[in-house]
Amino acid sequence: MSYILQVDFPYSGPWGDEMTQAMEDLARSIAEEPGLIWKIWTANETTGEAGGIYLFQDRPSADAYLAMHTARLQSFGVPQVNGKIFEVQKALTKIDRGPIS
Repeated sequence: MSYILQVDFPYSGPWGDEMTQAMEDLARSIAEEPGLIWKIWTANETTGEAGGIYLFQDRPSADAYLAMHTARLQSFGVPQVNGKIFEVQKALTKIDRGPIS
């Protein structure tokens, strides 16, 4: 059973290519997290938010990552981290071409 983790938080930049450069090492670190299948990075400069959508192979991996990532973001001075975990409904997701295995 796989699980989606949805995370968002207030973010003031950098944006675009500058964000890519600033966050590349963090992205490489996230890629090594236990149980992570993939992450889609999200950013909305207009509303001042960033975050991600993650697919984990199991619930314990998603729970552990959310706890660690929340603490990491708070150590960076992020005041509010919103995180939700959802079980993936594979049969319906496959019909709609969701990127799951």
